[in-house]
Amino acid sequence: MYADNQIRRNTVRDITKLKGVRPVVSLTAYTAPMAAGLDPHVDFLLVGDSLAMVLYGMESTIGVSLNTMIEHTKAVMRGSQKALVILDMPFGSFEQSKEQAFKNASRVLRETGCAAVKLEGGAAMAETIEFLVKRNIPVMAHIGLRPQAVHVMGGYRTQGRSDDERTHMIEDAYAVQKAGAFSVVLEGVAEPLAVEITEKLDIITIGIGASAQCDGQILVVEDMLGYFPSNAKFVKRYAEVGKAIDSAAKQYADEVKTRDFPAKEHTYGLKPKS
Repeated sequence: MYADNQIRRNTVRDITKLKGVRPVVSLTAYTAPMAAGLDPHVDFLLVGDSLAMVLYGMESTIGVSLNTMIEHTKAVMRGSQKALVILDMPFGSFEQSKEQAFKNASRVLRETGCAAVKLEGGAAMAETIEFLVKRNIPVMAHIGLRPQAVHVMGGYRTQGRSDDERTHMIEDAYAVQKAGAFSVVLEGVAEPLAVEITEKLDIITIGIGASAQCDGQILVVEDMLGYFPSNAKFVKRYAEVGKAIDSAAKQYADEVKTRDFPAKEHTYGLKPKS
């Protein structure tokens, strides 16, 4: 039971019930302060392995460890109250075997308190998804452009434009649904195909560089805020935080150099003699 003033955190069931009702709203988050700011406005927060590039300056998502993902997910859980929180399983933490995937995913849920994991892959990961779901681990799948597989996919390019890619992606979508995934991210997918998959599937589709007709949308929050430079066509900047930081840092530096900061109101005087 929940007290009258206690906020209830969204569940996987809450998210799945939104299909056909309204679009699902989601963003990435990696820290407690960011999670707190986003929490009132989103249905779920994804602790994405994109933090490898956004926070740690890596060239791709491949270098981030499971331990790092777990610590950031703990922070997001502490900063949020309402949003469902999902951890993005990093490269190397689930591909070896379904047993490895269960060992690591169960650790994630146990140590962080988050509700679900996301893992990249379609039909090739269906057996692993089914294995996890049957053992009470909710899974969000991820097909289309898969950053962890960018080297074998020929770079960051739109998926599903050819007949072969379309056929393969529809097979992937049905495979992860049949395996028990409660949702699937469609990344970098040609819009007509994203619409078709969304209409065909019973589970929630989450678009990123796909279509407004997907069942929901996600963006990397730093891209959306203009905090992290991005040339991706699908990113809309809703703020220019990067420019604001630059301006504030310049003003601070100028005031330090001219001794205008700290001013009298920012310093402490001696204690008056009694």
